[in-house]
Amino acid sequence: MSDLPPNPTSLRGAVDLSSLVNRAMMPAQGTAAGGPAGSADGADVGVVELPSLYFEGTDANFNDFLDLSATVPVVVDLGAEWSEPSKQLSSILDRVVQDYAGRLVLVRVDAGANPQLAQAFQAQSVPAVAAVIAGRPVQLFDGVIPEQQVREVFEQLLQLAAQNGVTGRASVPTDSNAVEPSDETVEPTPEPLPPHHAEAYEAIERGDYKTAIAEYKTAIAQDPRDAMAVAGLAQVSLLDRLAGISMDAIRTGAAEAPTDVDAQLLVADLDISGGHVEDAIDRLLTLFPRLDADGKDWVRSRLLDYFEIVGVDDPRVTKARARLTSLLY
Repeated sequence: MSDLPPNPTSLRGAVDLSSLVNRAMMPAQGTAAGGPAGSADGADVGVVELPSLYFEGTDANFNDFLDLSATVPVVVDLGAEWSEPSKQLSSILDRVVQDYAGRLVLVRVDAGANPQLAQAFQAQSVPAVAAVIAGRPVQLFDGVIPEQQVREVFEQLLQLAAQNGVTGRASVPTDSNAVEPSDETVEPTPEPLPPHHAEAYEAIERGDYKTAIAEYKTAIAQDPRDAMAVAGLAQVSLLDRLAGISMDAIRTGAAEAPTDVDAQLLVADLDISGGHVEDAIDRLLTLFPRLDADGKDWVRSRLLDYFEIVGVDDPRVTKARARLTSLLY
């Protein structure tokens, strides 16, 4: 699914982000204290005051976080609104960053809406997690991994940051990241997930996609109208198909075999996982008329999965469904 090493706790070497920001990056040993030049009032140069530990990053505003990364390591959460695994991982990252009490800052990026950042961080699937230290990106891991492994990754990240002089801390208002709601704004506690959904979520968190698939299938067998289970099964099946396969191998295989159904389905999976919905759907619909009956069944089934993943009410799905219908009849 990516060219990351098998061990999700390994850190990869930094690469230049200058093509994104169009300016020279700060050198790795930018300041002795890992922060910007001292202020006139003599404040601690290793501490930066921020309104929160959590931010939304975009192609337009990311320069601000590159500057911040000279003082505090910036964790980048690349996800997609439609991706349930992205939401699961974001919840884990929120908890872990909170526990680090300002030693890390989290920037959440919608990979589909911010293609420059997705490309700069080589995000070929979502969710993916990277970091920026002294203006230089470091790719950490992709997919949902257990919370303990996330903590191990961040410990290594902090070690790498210290080696590069980035040892500062973010100072935020005490109530900025844990606001207690007033009586008027208290929301009801959400109902617990149905048992098979809960088991599937736990399995996804530990990377056990086979078990998650089995749980969703059981939920659907018990209630064929369980839309959440249908969508969940489509999402985790995609993750399972891509697990352990490098991005380069997938794209090379598709380029070398443009009429091979399996190769084209796999590269379409890769596109969907990276938020390139229209590319994936167009690839399969263009291939569809040239296939035999079995091939058409495979492609149709995969497209229906994609419709569930993206959302049946999404305009791109509505358009694709009409095009598929015209090809069928």
